[in-house]
Amino acid sequence: MTEALAEVLTKAVCGSAGAWDIAGELPRDLLRTLGAQGILCAEVASEWGGLGMRGPENGELTAHAGSLCGSLRSVMTSQGMAAWTIQRFGDRAQRTAYLPRLTGGELAAVCFSEPQAGSDLSAISSSIAEQGDELVLTGEKVWATAAAYADLLVVVAKYGQGGAAVVVPARAPGVSVVRIPATTGCRAAGHADVRLDSVRLPRQALLAGSRLPVTMLVTMALTYGRLSVAWGSVGMLRACLASCRDHVQGRRQFGKPLIEHQLVARHIAALFVATRTATMACEQASRSWDERTPSMVSDAVLAKYVASRNAARGAATAMQVMASAAARDGHVVARAYRDAKLMEIIEGTSEVSQLILARRALEVTPWGEPR
Repeated sequence: MTEALAEVLTKAVCGSAGAWDIAGELPRDLLRTLGAQGILCAEVASEWGGLGMRGPENGELTAHAGSLCGSLRSVMTSQGMAAWTIQRFGDRAQRTAYLPRLTGGELAAVCFSEPQAGSDLSAISSSIAEQGDELVLTGEKVWATAAAYADLLVVVAKYGQGGAAVVVPARAPGVSVVRIPATTGCRAAGHADVRLDSVRLPRQALLAGSRLPVTMLVTMALTYGRLSVAWGSVGMLRACLASCRDHVQGRRQFGKPLIEHQLVARHIAALFVATRTATMACEQASRSWDERTPSMVSDAVLAKYVASRNAARGAATAMQVMASAAARDGHVVARAYRDAKLMEIIEGTSEVSQLILARRALEVTPWGEPR
């Protein structure tokens, strides 16, 4: 991450994250401006208007966004997932058609989950049917991050005997986007339910390389999101640690600074360890991502599992340390306390992550080599 991009994000947020969180809304003009600068999907190659960032660099940018505003980071994750899915599964004509739009100020969301398909995305019932020269998309999606802001929706649905992904204009006839009010965390991230009522699409809206079994398609698309959520969780931990550090050095109780009380110091140490551990897991996963190693998927799951759980526990620790100083809406620690809990749920719950990691444990030696 360059210092210049970090400064752009810092100035863009400019202390407004708390107000955005309370209002439940991010400024659309700001999102479009950041999108046009390539920041919302920074891994997109320069030939399509992106910044061409490598995994660790993009991760640090995501963490910085997460330290400033969890809702903004959520939109970055959504935009990045949409761009990654198009890069991975679209042919050259589709990449040329869609990616410059995502690096030019248009916003995107990815639609996976359904009322009866959350952790078990193999149960997706939304479908794509052929009708003459067109495709007809029907179904219902829930909890689509950033869908309330989106110009384009990347929708995963059943297609034939497998699955596929289609790019859908958010204002196409038959598309209904209903915002979810008053979410527990990431309140301004634009979570929405999406109804798709016989939406007619040209055949070129179907991403050419996405005709795969649903589970394989979803896993490949989710890997980017899991890594992005993991880095965002690192950002939350860093923000909590910074806020606690200032608090325990500046506040005095029983005649001395809080940091000189051993039980408080224990909490700060635990928060520091949680932050460093999560960072190292993310760095390893980002290296695997860049190198496209066989462990890329499981490394992303491991990073997401470690970082999200550490963020949830770390935010609770920070709240305990800061007490009433953080117990108000809009405070960075109060936001992290709510936002981090969602990180244990989205892009695969902690329990699903454990199942994946258990299977991985049977495939490798204790030191990580294939059996």
